[in-house]
Amino acid sequence: MHATLPLLIRTSFPALKRHVVETVQVNLGYRCNQSCLHCHVNAGPNRTEEMSIENINAVLAFLKANPEIRTLDLTGGAPELNRHFRALIVAAHAQGVRIIDRCNLTILEEPGQEGLAEFLADHGVEVVASMPCYLEDNVDRQRGKGTFDASIRGLQRLNALGYGRIDTGLTLNLVYNPQGASLPPDQETLERDYKLHFAKHFDVVFNHLFTLANMPIQRFGSTLVSKGLFNSYMTLLRNAHREDNLDQVMCRSLVSVDWEGHLYDCDFNQQLGLPIRNAGKSRLHLSEITADRLKGQSIRVADHCFGCTAGQGSSCGGSLDAAKTLELDYSNQISSI
Repeated sequence: MHATLPLLIRTSFPALKRHVVETVQVNLGYRCNQSCLHCHVNAGPNRTEEMSIENINAVLAFLKANPEIRTLDLTGGAPELNRHFRALIVAAHAQGVRIIDRCNLTILEEPGQEGLAEFLADHGVEVVASMPCYLEDNVDRQRGKGTFDASIRGLQRLNALGYGRIDTGLTLNLVYNPQGASLPPDQETLERDYKLHFAKHFDVVFNHLFTLANMPIQRFGSTLVSKGLFNSYMTLLRNAHREDNLDQVMCRSLVSVDWEGHLYDCDFNQQLGLPIRNAGKSRLHLSEITADRLKGQSIRVADHCFGCTAGQGSSCGGSLDAAKTLELDYSNQISSI
């Protein structure tokens, strides 16, 4: 939501510099089969932005030229709606990188997506699925009527292929977002609640739950402004800031790529129009730089960054408090395959 940008960029957030780039997060387009209230991308069925095959190839070339990058993280919108999604997966899988698909689960039932779950399993794609609550009414309120039931069917379908089960190498993680202007609860406690509820009522299993704070930008930011809650939410984030979260924020080891191939420090900066700048250029295309040249560069910060350092911390991998444990768990899964 660019209207709030002047409020966000006047910030006291600490200065940051990037470490080694290990993850490239690629936004394949803003089209989505849902229009979730918490969406920081403002995605929906009427969006037309989509990454071209030329920029898909630029992503693959960037990965090949920078073998230290271990993870390709695909997002949207619904990334699966990009017409080149499967071709990108096939090519990236051949390069041996870890691939994450940020899936809304309901996409598995969309026309034209037949065989999607099987395709993801065949190529060892890690699924990170949005599931903002384990109760039907709350999910449908946030994501649309019928979303909960469709999501459960999607999880059961993925489970049947081996996702979320021990020793299959097929990782299934879920994502929780608060219903409104509050911080997420303790990730480990909530994960236990999710696992008990889903196993008992739906015979569904998964690996981990990631708790993410809602960012005060785009659709969620607009909602805060319309309800007069924007300033109070920003105060909540600032007051809950923890310095010890700074070293683990995702922008330290990640770069974000928009649908046109331009680079950002994170997906949130992408949505606020704050690109990575270098050598006098107002924005960079990923074909114009190497990952090594990004190391040590200053990261563009603004007030929304407090959303990543508030409380237990928040990133695309969930709570920063649990980040090291989850990374060790992932490494152990890989070594057992």
